[in-house]
Amino acid sequence: MTTNERPFDLLNKSVGQRVFIRLKNNVNIRGRMSSFDAHMNVVLEEAEELDGSELKTKLGTILLRGGNIIFVSPA
Repeated sequence: MTTNERPFDLLNKSVGQRVFIRLKNNVNIRGRMSSFDAHMNVVLEEAEELDGSELKTKLGTILLRGGNIIFVSPA
């Protein structure tokens, strides 16, 4: 991250890209980020729940509440 780059700048770069998200309840989700808002609510398409690195469940299009997100990382 450069000195003048903000967290929302990094999220903007992730729109349209595949991301890995960990939730507070230790659930891991992978999918393509289609949008987010100021509360860090995130819409993922082609979302999948993972068990470790293995696919557990295909979820399709989902909305993740920002308050439940621990981190977002490139997939």
